[in-house]
Amino acid sequence: MPVLTGHGALPAGVPRQAVAPPRVRRWRPDGPLDLGLVLGPLRRGPADPTFRATPDGSVWRASRTPAGPGTLRVCADDGEVRAQAWGPGADWLLEQLPELLGAADDPDAFVPRHRVVALARHRRPGLRLTRTGLVLESLIPSVLEQKVTADEAYRAWRLLVRRFGEPAPGPAGAGERPMFVMPAPRGWALIPSWEWHRAGVDDKRAATILRAVRVAARLEEAVGMPAAEARARLEVVPGIGPWTSAEVVQRSLGAADAVTVGDLHLPGIVGWVLAGNRDADDTEMLRLLEPYAGQRHRAARLILLSGHGPARRAPKMRKVDIGLL
Repeated sequence: MPVLTGHGALPAGVPRQAVAPPRVRRWRPDGPLDLGLVLGPLRRGPADPTFRATPDGSVWRASRTPAGPGTLRVCADDGEVRAQAWGPGADWLLEQLPELLGAADDPDAFVPRHRVVALARHRRPGLRLTRTGLVLESLIPSVLEQKVTADEAYRAWRLLVRRFGEPAPGPAGAGERPMFVMPAPRGWALIPSWEWHRAGVDDKRAATILRAVRVAARLEEAVGMPAAEARARLEVVPGIGPWTSAEVVQRSLGAADAVTVGDLHLPGIVGWVLAGNRDADDTEMLRLLEPYAGQRHRAARLILLSGHGPARRAPKMRKVDIGLL
């Protein structure tokens, strides 16, 4: 792949002379592409140290690839995607670029069965399902999100990655707000118990992550499997159930049918939008999504993007900062 001589837009505070030239790739998708919609599910909160969207419309990601850590910057202009990558994982990230941006997805396979869903699809033609090809980078934050509020999970991810990860290669790892690559499996395994506690992670979630990183290589093999087999392999690890495995294969495999069950809010939203039932449970949600068999995850995403939903009730889950206990 050719080497780009310029650097494009750099994060604030990064001197140009300190940045090594990136690898580069240009790619033209075969249809509309909205980078925010496609890559948004990979962001774990507004201060995710591995993900950044900049005012120029670029999306930056710091990943631990099979070839090592890498940073990817992606921007789209006039129907073409321009990508730059730094670090040992640069070539892997550029090779994976089309699938990351939904090239393996087939939006035309989806047939809307409800007016709200059809309208949401019409308004967001650039929605495609990402396929990262990386399991652990979706698994660990998904485990952190088990049975806690999003804010608590995002905080834990942010603190652990910044403290035990490494600066992202290239310009993203420098400046006033550097990005970070998450720790390698051994790095996660060596985090002391008190650091999990300080980040607000209880023993159950920490133990699940530690069990997962011990078999990281076996779990990463799941990207070459059908979604059902991949989920089965993930769920062999104690502490990983249907909710977590669905969240992982949605991102790592681009699994269009992996609808999330066990979620606190999703059944009520789907139930309300499709049947006016804000008290729908998982069973009812799956019944309502039956017309979308094979595409249930995409249908659920469009329902969430529709902007329709029941009025918010008082929070059911109390925030508990175990780091203060």
